[in-house]
Parts: sequence; C-alpha cells; structure tokens
Amino acid sequence: MGKEFLGEFEELVLTMVGILQEESYGNAIVAEIRRRVGREVNLSAVHVTLYRLEDKGLVRSVMGGATNTRGGRRKRIYQVTNAGLATLRAMKEARIYLWKLIPQLKFNY
Repeated sequence: MGKEFLGEFEELVLTMVGILQEESYGNAIVAEIRRRVGREVNLSAVHVTLYRLEDKGLVRSVMGGATNTRGGRRKRIYQVTNAGLATLRAMKEARIYLWKLIPQLKFNY
C-alpha cells in the first residue's frame, strides 16, 4: 500500500478518534469536534468518514456493549490503528516543517 493522503475532515475525524480512545463513537466524535474546534458537523458525514478511514486501514471498529440509554442497541467504537498513528505523525511532521518555512511565523518546535 502506498502513502495515504487524507483530506482535512478525514484528518480531523482520525485525530478525534485518537483523542477519545474508548469513547470514540459517532455521536461522541461529533460532540468533541463541536467542543474543541467549534465546528458544526453532521453525524452521517462522520460515519461516512469513519467507514472510509476503516477501509484505508487507519481505524478499526469493535461493537461495544448494549446500554439502556440507547434502547439496548450497541455502539460501534473506533480505534486508531498503528497505520493511523503513523499517518497522524507524518502529517504533523509535514505541517511543522512547512510552518517553519513561513518567515512571519516564529514557531519554537
């Protein structure tokens, strides 16, 4: 498999999966994006993106236990894979490298 390139929204969702860990499911990701980024996103866009990230091997999912608050339904919990972590690291390094090339910005990384 060659290098995977992610769109901005894919990167955002992948990052949130990494942040949320065991609580990483659709509605929690939507809420976390709103809380941390102040961006309104819809649940179906997050689900489509999670499926795409899973197809790329960057996340995997497991079914969580059924809960009374969900009417006995189970949640699909997402986890970042090693490939997903490597992709996030590579994207971070590439961005830091590029930011350092902007003369007006004096980042101390």
